[in-house]
Amino acid sequence: MSDLTKQLIHEMYSRLLHLNEQRMDTELHLFLKQATVDQITFIPKNMTAIHVIDCIGDNEPINNTTIAKRMNLSKANITKISAKLLDEGLIKRFQLNDNKKEIYFRLTSKGKHVYDLHKKLHKRKEQQFYQFLDSFSETEQEVILKFLQKLTTRIAEEQIETT
Repeated sequence: MSDLTKQLIHEMYSRLLHLNEQRMDTELHLFLKQATVDQITFIPKNMTAIHVIDCIGDNEPINNTTIAKRMNLSKANITKISAKLLDEGLIKRFQLNDNKKEIYFRLTSKGKHVYDLHKKLHKRKEQQFYQFLDSFSETEQEVILKFLQKLTTRIAEEQIETT
């Protein structure tokens, strides 16, 4: 592979990262807009809190430690976010009968509305992504998958090294 090709790939990768940051802002705006249409009265103002709601909804009952592991966030960060979600009435805390030490979370009905909206929007985005992938041959899709797997592994390893 030529140096020019490598440079072009790096430039496209950097552009992708930048566009992804912008897209997250747009996604949050669209999410808030759809919540208004669906008459959902309260929505967290950051995507991490929305993803914590999603993690709880997918795995209830779930504790702080498991949320942190699944989301690759610190337990302190999850504690802070869950405290806000509790105050906002989006999740509730409880203990299992056989384990009075451990605190678990479930969604409230308010939290379930946020969860359902998030799932609906993700499903729409997933379908759009699949349609985009259909523009590539199966061989090209396999190369894309291999590249993304290796890139994800490398970034995850770099994250571990820097923490």
